[in-house]
Amino acid sequence: MNLKGRSFLTLKDFTPEEIQYLIDLAADLKAKKKKGITGQSLKGKNIALIFEKPSTRTRCAFSVACNDEGGFHEYLGRSEIQLGSKESVKDTARVLGRMFDAIEFRGFSHKHVEMLAQYSGVPVWNGLTDEYHPTQILADFLTLQEHFGYLKGLNFVYMGDGRNNMANSLMIGCGKMGVNCTIIAPKELWPNEEIVGQSREYSAAAGSVITITDDISAVKGADCVYTDVWCSMGEEEKAAERVSLLRPYQVNAQVMETTGKDSSVFMHCLPAVKGNEVTEDVFEADYSIVFDEAENRMHTIKAVMVATLGE
Repeated sequence: MNLKGRSFLTLKDFTPEEIQYLIDLAADLKAKKKKGITGQSLKGKNIALIFEKPSTRTRCAFSVACNDEGGFHEYLGRSEIQLGSKESVKDTARVLGRMFDAIEFRGFSHKHVEMLAQYSGVPVWNGLTDEYHPTQILADFLTLQEHFGYLKGLNFVYMGDGRNNMANSLMIGCGKMGVNCTIIAPKELWPNEEIVGQSREYSAAAGSVITITDDISAVKGADCVYTDVWCSMGEEEKAAERVSLLRPYQVNAQVMETTGKDSSVFMHCLPAVKGNEVTEDVFEADYSIVFDEAENRMHTIKAVMVATLGE
């Protein structure tokens, strides 16, 4: 499958077959790395890593993946470039596109990553925006595929803030891949209707179901219970309000028991605020696969880089 030259901004832009290709490529690259085999597909390639928002997993994943494949990366923090302040995003994109072979962007506005892709002339990868987090979903799906052996037909439950970038991206990804996805959230934090509608179109084509509810008992039958922080970066002033609203939606031992399945797993995109969205005992339980998931950020990001830029 040829994805050369494509940007990776949201899973809406990719077919189920293309998403599966990236997951399988990541599994192959992971197996090779475990054997000490790395590649040279990015040799001679210069990659800009723009970070308006700080990160552990995303930054390390892009850096290690780039190094493994023989590329060079330049970290550009918020205070180091003029993006959208002294210089327009459009102009920054045209400058970076002349100097780099690809650009990663992790920041606030999804419009900014779209403009970088539109004007730079090189592949642009979304490391996270306020609306979408597509590289995380690839890592989640690789982890689920490793654990269960398949994706299509799994019952996936997300509990917490239903209108953040993770809920958005999980609905889109699950819809595309035929995974039944239930978002359990207070009505005040239900996801955007447009994204729900798009996801349901994908799921109808794939033979799965997207459900939005405030009923915690809907966790019954879940193969995976997933959560995220209750207050996203940039929303710190809403922390007290969110904690009060979301306290009933904490993933705890009782929630995991309610699935009714001994095989259910717990996942979290990290970092976790233990005691808020998840209890310590669930986070540390044998059924918690959060660190497999974290490692897989690197393998799936590498797959995106190799597929869209590599030789």
